[in-house]
Amino acid sequence: MKKVVTFGEIMLRLSTPGFARFVQTTSLNVNFGGGEANVAAALAYLDVPASHVTRFPDNDWGYAATAMLRRYGVQTQDIIQGGDRIGTYFLETGAMMRASRIIYDRTNSSFAHMDPSEFNWEEILSDAQWFHFTGISPAISEGAYLACKAAVETANRLGISVSADVNSRKNLWKWGRPAGEVMTELTAGCDVIVCAEGDAEELFDIRPKEEGDRFISVAEQLQEKFPRVKKIINTKRGSVSASHNTLSGRCWNGELLETITHEMVPMVDRIGGGDAFLAGFIYGQIKGYSDQKSIDFATAASALKHSIEGDFNLASVAEIETVMNGDTSGRLSR
Repeated sequence: MKKVVTFGEIMLRLSTPGFARFVQTTSLNVNFGGGEANVAAALAYLDVPASHVTRFPDNDWGYAATAMLRRYGVQTQDIIQGGDRIGTYFLETGAMMRASRIIYDRTNSSFAHMDPSEFNWEEILSDAQWFHFTGISPAISEGAYLACKAAVETANRLGISVSADVNSRKNLWKWGRPAGEVMTELTAGCDVIVCAEGDAEELFDIRPKEEGDRFISVAEQLQEKFPRVKKIINTKRGSVSASHNTLSGRCWNGELLETITHEMVPMVDRIGGGDAFLAGFIYGQIKGYSDQKSIDFATAASALKHSIEGDFNLASVAEIETVMNGDTSGRLSR
């Protein structure tokens, strides 16, 4: 099987133990994660060859992050070393009516100061069947944008499927060009995208029409703007509390496909849920599933991720299929 290649920043994740608040904790748990790497790890755990491309500092934090990727089967041969620091985020997990909180510290990270010529995309993608990125990567710096652009162009030239979670993050776009202009350019090279209603408005000035289904309206306008995009997927989350959410999935491929709604209570960790969703959809597509089965599998994978601590979805095909088929009892398996 040819591999899936992902590109993006991985950050050091420092979280308070349990449900402790920042102001009361005396220790922090160490982990790593990043949108695109989370997709690679989830796929590797499903026995799909997956490789992550990024830039780490040549120090112990870079080595530790690389080692964690390898631990879960992600290929790391195309990671570049350089720069002074790894981006960091701090997580306080909420409960009941208290929301979770994240503080970012990623300015001047190794990834942000990359030289795009360091990556030989012809070689990196030579044995790939899929390339994935998010809107976060090109937001970080011009160098990251140029590397991402070269990867998308190379994938298009080689006939490799391209997906993106367009993921608008207004606070990250500080290097010059407008977010909408850059993401319009990159999304034009995609075959599958995750795009929420708010992202479509912020990045592409697309709003739902007053009549009809809002998701269908936005999806149709996206396909009109981006003819290459054949499938638009998304999740619909309901929030009862920080500990209790609901989740369903939707796919537009010319017709609307929807999933059942999953109850997630009590949630363990919601970080990476969207990445688990996209990884599940990619898995279904490369395995030859129908679009309906792919979106069912993806949504079940995302729901299951909320029971797993850390950014990575360490769930097996059998576990995801159990949830997909409606068994959410969590009975002890002997």
